[in-house]
Amino acid sequence: MHGQQVVEEGFTVKKLLAFAVIAGGVFFLIKRNRDAKAEADLWREATAPTERPTNGASPNGSAPAKAGSNAASKN
Repeated sequence: MHGQQVVEEGFTVKKLLAFAVIAGGVFFLIKRNRDAKAEADLWREATAPTERPTNGASPNGSAPAKAGSNAASKN
């Protein structure tokens, strides 16, 4: 009878271990999806067009080079 009890306890431990592995996997996937969404939201916010006028600057913040009157002839 003692052998039967050991087998049942071993089976219970395996079930608990399997449950822990599955739960850990689910939590890992949830965290990964949240992190990916946060990264996408941050990227979307950083690359969104602004509402204010740029006053001659390009949308990425750099000013265009000023061409002189003889710039076309040098090309």
